[in-house]
Amino acid sequence: MNFVLDPTTKKPAYLQLYEAFVREIVSGAYAYGARLPSKRTVAAETGVSVITVEHAMELLCDEGYVQARERSGCFVLYRTDDFAGAPAAKDKPTPKPKAAVPAEAFPYSVYARTVRKVLLDYDRQLLARSPNDGCEALRLELCAYLMRSRGIAVEPGQIIIGSGAEYLYGLLAQLFGREKRFALEDPCYRKIRAVYESHGLTCDLLPLQADGIDSDSLNRTEANVLHVTPFHSYPSGVTASASKRSEYLRWARARNGFVIEDNYDSELTVSRKAEEPLFALANGERVIYLNTFSHTISPSMRVGYLVLPRQLNALYAEKLSFYSCTVPLLEQYVLAELLRSGEYERHVNRVRRARRKVLSE
Repeated sequence: MNFVLDPTTKKPAYLQLYEAFVREIVSGAYAYGARLPSKRTVAAETGVSVITVEHAMELLCDEGYVQARERSGCFVLYRTDDFAGAPAAKDKPTPKPKAAVPAEAFPYSVYARTVRKVLLDYDRQLLARSPNDGCEALRLELCAYLMRSRGIAVEPGQIIIGSGAEYLYGLLAQLFGREKRFALEDPCYRKIRAVYESHGLTCDLLPLQADGIDSDSLNRTEANVLHVTPFHSYPSGVTASASKRSEYLRWARARNGFVIEDNYDSELTVSRKAEEPLFALANGERVIYLNTFSHTISPSMRVGYLVLPRQLNALYAEKLSFYSCTVPLLEQYVLAELLRSGEYERHVNRVRRARRKVLSE
């Protein structure tokens, strides 16, 4: 072990230490099944506290790189087949990890540490009123995240933060008004239809086939707003094919209409390459992108966001900009910090690896 931590960077020492261990493990310096140096040894060699080392080790355990064994230390669980599909090492049996916490749960230690950091960093600012569209820190981090993870290039002014999908559905119903007719997948998540109809909208139900909405039904509908979940429709599990996604975009252009792309489960795909969203395919025209953090972090995290195409910005400002943001500033800053630090994406990648592993067994 020959780690040199940089005292001049803003990156915390525990995160530098975590990343150094990841590089060593991935490169093979610590092979599968190998025992990492003790916490006291690492602390003495790097000049940090034992608590700092413990935080780094907790993160390695949360991410599935190592397993902590009582009174024995931390042992490497990383195998290349979990990440790149290479043949698995067969010389040692796979240790049985502890199952006290569900595999897909967001690491509580990371969440708690992030909340503490935000409380210290922002202090009494957290008691201020949030901007109506959401705090700038979160919208800026979402812009960066969407660009690197989905190829979606947007500006903070196109993003609206709200407390969950149902609230955002309601905003869209008010944005378009009763003069618009909506088309939905059949079957679809029941609350989508319930929210729209509660606002007095007429909804056409279009039957799903194996690759997406039936083309004849799509052409026959008189709707000019199409709400789809192209990645993983619930409850059918249908994923729209590439040609079907292109068909949705052609439909919107031909009718001077819009597509609402509800990508509630898109981050947790088992594919090594995420599906390209409609918003990116359309270059941000005639597509509204909608997503939440309820599936990727916790059902209690009632935070979602809309990404509006630029042509709807003025209409939204005219009709709905008076609405106050429904998400507390603390939660917004915590999410911004999880995105900025990379903790959110590390968790998503860990869940995706775990899902792939289950499917391959």
